[in-house]
Amino acid sequence: MSYDVDAVRREQFAWAADGETIYLNNASTGPLPQRTVDALAEWGRLRANPDRISHDRQFGELTQARERIADLIGATPSEIALATNTSFGLNLAAFSLPLQEGDVVVSPDGEFPANVYPWMQLGRQRGIEHRLLRCDGGVLQADQLSEILNDDRVRVLALSWVQFSTGARADLRALGALCRERGVYFVVDAIQGLGPLMLDLRDVHVDILSCGAQKWLLSPWGTGFTYVRRELIDVLEPHDVSWMGVRGADDFSRLVDYDLTWRRDARRFEFVTLPFQDFAAMNASLELLEEIGPAEASAHACRLADVLVDWALSREEVELVTPCASEQRAAIVSIRPRDATRTSERLRQANVAHSVREGAIRLSPHWYNTPDEIERALEAFAG
Repeated sequence: MSYDVDAVRREQFAWAADGETIYLNNASTGPLPQRTVDALAEWGRLRANPDRISHDRQFGELTQARERIADLIGATPSEIALATNTSFGLNLAAFSLPLQEGDVVVSPDGEFPANVYPWMQLGRQRGIEHRLLRCDGGVLQADQLSEILNDDRVRVLALSWVQFSTGARADLRALGALCRERGVYFVVDAIQGLGPLMLDLRDVHVDILSCGAQKWLLSPWGTGFTYVRRELIDVLEPHDVSWMGVRGADDFSRLVDYDLTWRRDARRFEFVTLPFQDFAAMNASLELLEEIGPAEASAHACRLADVLVDWALSREEVELVTPCASEQRAAIVSIRPRDATRTSERLRQANVAHSVREGAIRLSPHWYNTPDEIERALEAFAG
């Protein structure tokens, strides 16, 4: 490992180093590193008198955020639209892709509601059919998708990279290749995957990918992004129109020279005003991830998940809900005990932050957690 977990904890997560909480709930909300907290405080101080913040600094934070995100996912900054949540990009896909009455959108069953309701609403408004697919273990396999795509009415595959309740992981490379071959749009909710997993969109075909940053990217609420594949940008028109989505919007001295000509990059989809202070803080979190190394952070989180999986497989009194194969999961591990309510209470008493999802205990360690924390959490789980 190229970074010192204990040193990072002392510097950036003092409450964790002091034993306040064993925080294994990153799949719900990630904690903020100290440098991120400091960035928020600094921007709050500056914002008290807005004249302290130059135009270049204010909008420069957004430019930097697009650049950092693009580096993280193997994209270009021109393909990144900053957004306040994952839902923004999923709605962009639903209402901007050129779909017609009778077209079909398919998704695996068990999807998070944010990737279901926009397609259901599209059905009400335009007569699009949203079809949920029964998948073994919650994972849509390429051979199953290949058969489904024989129906030429299927125009979109929309799914989560990592399923929120089971932690099941989709093979984006295989599914994306099939979508590209069949001319089907591929829309991905990446919020539970990016951070514990690596992604390079130069090697994986995705049309639209949306991701909030408040979970595994350890950033403030109200931060995130949507990736739109370069070739699609000129094809899609914004469904919701922001006054800064047009080419002439950067010149604040000529705002009433109205010209509805879209920007040539993904900023045409951004909805201003964005929370500048929160994106400045997101930049601080992404800078820390860059220093640690995304690959090293991913490997560490997945190793901790392996410990949880191995423990669950060794116990007869619990059921492992998450796939046991490492290539079919990320860092979410869901374990169903005989009594989830009592087990959850024991974990709370031991200061182990976790979630209960669909009758299972969901544990989601990240790169700042330690093996000792996992051991203590499992002792509490077992009672």
